[in-house]
Amino acid sequence: MPDARTTIPYATLLLRVSLGLAFLAHGAVLKLGTFGLAGTMRFFGSIGYPPVFGAIVAFAEIATGLALIAGVWVRAVSLLAVPILIGATIQHLPNGWTFSNQGGGWEFPALWTVLLLVQAGLGAGAFALDPGRLLGRAPRVAAA
Repeated sequence: MPDARTTIPYATLLLRVSLGLAFLAHGAVLKLGTFGLAGTMRFFGSIGYPPVFGAIVAFAEIATGLALIAGVWVRAVSLLAVPILIGATIQHLPNGWTFSNQGGGWEFPALWTVLLLVQAGLGAGAFALDPGRLLGRAPRVAAA
């Protein structure tokens, strides 16, 4: 059986890249590609939010996806994305549990919220860009 110290960085990488791809798909493909920016803003307005929130969320999801895939500021980015998913969970609560319900259920955004918190706890994992190293700072070593 492999030692957890050798597998955790790669499991963390898998989680990070999966979340990043999901955010990219949700922000770029769904919000901008399928609905368009105007349609996304109209939807946000129709559910009681200022329409500009649609644009903010779309671009935040794209930026979150890119940062997670690259492995840049993963803990902060994960935590900053949590309010978006809490808002989505609250918005989907009246639709019931399963996302196949009319209007989509709340289990998907709730799970996504938990996964972001797990990612924030784990950090970046393997193959992450280290902004500190790019800026010439020595890498931090975690205490055992």
